[in-house]
Amino acid sequence: MSFVAKVFVCCSISAAFLIGGLAKADPVGKERQSSYELMSADTQAMQDDPLSNPANFAVLDGQALWHQVTGNKKKACATCHGDANVSMKGVAAGFPKLSPTGRPLLNLGGRINQCRTQHQDAAPFAPESRPLLSLSAFVATQSKGMPITVDRSPANAANLDAGERLFNLRLGQLNLSCAQCHADRSGQKLAGSLIPQAHPTAYPIYRLEWQSVGSLERRLRNCLTGVRAEPYAFGSRELLDLELFLAWRARGMPLESPGVRP
Repeated sequence: MSFVAKVFVCCSISAAFLIGGLAKADPVGKERQSSYELMSADTQAMQDDPLSNPANFAVLDGQALWHQVTGNKKKACATCHGDANVSMKGVAAGFPKLSPTGRPLLNLGGRINQCRTQHQDAAPFAPESRPLLSLSAFVATQSKGMPITVDRSPANAANLDAGERLFNLRLGQLNLSCAQCHADRSGQKLAGSLIPQAHPTAYPIYRLEWQSVGSLERRLRNCLTGVRAEPYAFGSRELLDLELFLAWRARGMPLESPGVRP
């Protein structure tokens, strides 16, 4: 998106909320909806067709990495986990979750890096790097069509509550919260585009705007920049707590990975 377009969107957001021209809608309730439903037929077809979905290149790269021996322990992911079609089925649907040792909270990419450092004795992939996104996409694809299983527990309650507070917290120079757009006004239009409910059902995704595959953290940082707030760092507790809340909010919805979005 060009600088002029971004300024226009920011001004449109300010006008909509300051003037009060948008009627407040009920928060997301019974009729939850993937942003897939808001896309054009052409973009939906791109996601649905494995030969047209550009995110599948990342999946293929991730498949190669799954079998690649690496690290000082000379192990591949497949060394421990075998056939990903079996061992990874349903795994991505449960993230973010607490690490096996109880702390910290990890998203799928964080768990992959934890495996690399602890079990392969290899350096972690850099945040938003092509290898990390590719391996994440490959693992996530094994759960395609399965329901998101993130749920509240005594162990993750503090993180979940923190994520919910952040979802409702007004931030940035525009003084807006996630909830004001994606709960109160989902389905309405902003700058000609329908506002999605912000369910993270398709990550990692290929965004046409980015011309690349990206993570949910990247998208959340984009939103923070959009309301003129300082984005949290990749891997920060704030982003992970917010990811957890969004996944809990989308619990039961099917995963679409790898997704395509405008």
